[in-house]
Amino acid sequence: MLACFVIAEIAFVATSVVTVLPFLLAVPHVGPGTRLPGAALVAALAIPPAVAAMVAAGGAALVGRGSLVDRLRDQLSLRWRPSDVGIGLALGVVGLAVTVPASALWARWVGESQANSAVGEVFHGQRLSFGWALTLFVGVWLIAPLGEELLYRGVLWRAMEYRGWNRWLIAGLTTVLFALAHPLFSGSHIELLRSPLLVVITLPIALARLLTGNLLASIVAHQANNFLPAIGLLLLTLGAAPS
Repeated sequence: MLACFVIAEIAFVATSVVTVLPFLLAVPHVGPGTRLPGAALVAALAIPPAVAAMVAAGGAALVGRGSLVDRLRDQLSLRWRPSDVGIGLALGVVGLAVTVPASALWARWVGESQANSAVGEVFHGQRLSFGWALTLFVGVWLIAPLGEELLYRGVLWRAMEYRGWNRWLIAGLTTVLFALAHPLFSGSHIELLRSPLLVVITLPIALARLLTGNLLASIVAHQANNFLPAIGLLLLTLGAAPS
């Protein structure tokens, strides 16, 4: 399962490059100040996590015995239980409640000029058509959390369980690795500054996985946590909110 995680991460990076490459080649002079079209940015945000999720799920499906559904259920700890969905939703709301004061404290610490995310920085001043803005909203709200949870609290979590590690230790490690992965793969110094904040605001997501033993709970919690930022980006790129 660890190999599955590594391959999925490589697929994420490779897909990110392949997605933006045609747009970069179409730009006559690429420099530090070059801005890609909004469509390229949306595609680069939505497609790589979707591909990584498919690679992770495909790798998990090759491990174990039984039917395809049984293998996915066993390796990813992915089960449909309404009670777990409710717990995930509740902890996602808690995560939102934590995010607001934590973000305010973080902004005071790093300064208002640095108090942004890599995604917010990229889409600052961008205006998108309604279709692309809606795609961005769905990508941030639903697709990115699904891909990230399959990787970190699905495949990587299971790989650590195979090694007999304590579940609380696994929850902590996957949270820290998730926070550190953002600056690593985005290449943004802002995401590096956000790493401590990401650890804090994703703890309820890890807790959802830990308490229920169900990946679906952490997926729901993560999607609930991403809802308001996704709404903010939707309004921003439609010009309905100040940049």
